[in-house]
Amino acid sequence: MITRYIAYLRDVRRYSPRTQDLYERALTDYETWCGGDMDLIPSRIRQYEGYLIEKGLKARTVHLQMSALSGYCNFLLKEGQLDSNPVRVVRRPKMEKRLPEYFTEGSLSAYFEETEYAAGQDDLELLMSAQPDSALAKELYERRLRRLIISILYNTGIRRAELIGLQIEQLDASRQTLRVRGKGDKMREIPLIPSLVKEISLYLQAASYMVGERPASAPLLVTVKGKPLYPEYVDRAVKAELDARPGITGRKSPHVLRHSLATALLEEGADLNAIKQMLGHSSLAATQVYTHNSIERLKAQYMNAHPRAKNEESHD
Repeated sequence: MITRYIAYLRDVRRYSPRTQDLYERALTDYETWCGGDMDLIPSRIRQYEGYLIEKGLKARTVHLQMSALSGYCNFLLKEGQLDSNPVRVVRRPKMEKRLPEYFTEGSLSAYFEETEYAAGQDDLELLMSAQPDSALAKELYERRLRRLIISILYNTGIRRAELIGLQIEQLDASRQTLRVRGKGDKMREIPLIPSLVKEISLYLQAASYMVGERPASAPLLVTVKGKPLYPEYVDRAVKAELDARPGITGRKSPHVLRHSLATALLEEGADLNAIKQMLGHSSLAATQVYTHNSIERLKAQYMNAHPRAKNEESHD
């Protein structure tokens, strides 16, 4: 049943390979703890939760384990194997709120200005003047691809798995939109800024030169060998592009770029529901977490600027 559930997450819910792996591991760990036969009753699940806490696992990790069990039980309910979800009556440990990490708009603007040459027409002409299998052409292509990965992730806020799953036909350059297939196989349309449309268009010319013409159903982004991107490639590209950049500190990951766009949009006064739709969140609660970043920044500005706040600091 675990195998069937993971197949359901993959084929129906379209969860990312990483999430599938995490859920499968969580369920297998519980099955092993139970002695090979999953005891899906509240008392045993409470005992297991206590066991995880005693092991020193963080509350967030324990929540993940419980979420995997709860999702599995919901699947068994649909299959007629359970009458109710036993995980729902088990209280979970209190979890500290963790604010999303993000890069400042200024630091990312500086990155795009400094790397604009890699996405431009001159670099494309230089690439196409070299043989496709030459070291120069490969270097120029990969540099352009890495920059485009950052551009799409930040300017659209899409997830890593959604980026990898993009197809050429999902781009509508005339309308300046991108159709994205998100979680649960749901499609949403995202507006694109003109500079990003141009960057994608120039990249597609570079890709055609390097790997040949491709059908509309082909992946939008491909490696220098014409293969679809994969999670580790995207992670390495983000890290390579943003490492050692002035003002860009902390974790360098696709998800931080997603957080960065959401935070920037919110601070510019974008409607919370519009941000929710753009990010593909299933509930407004998931989007509201970004308001905390804005509040924290406002608080810092207030403490730095307010005369009484500064006076109180000087008295401490």
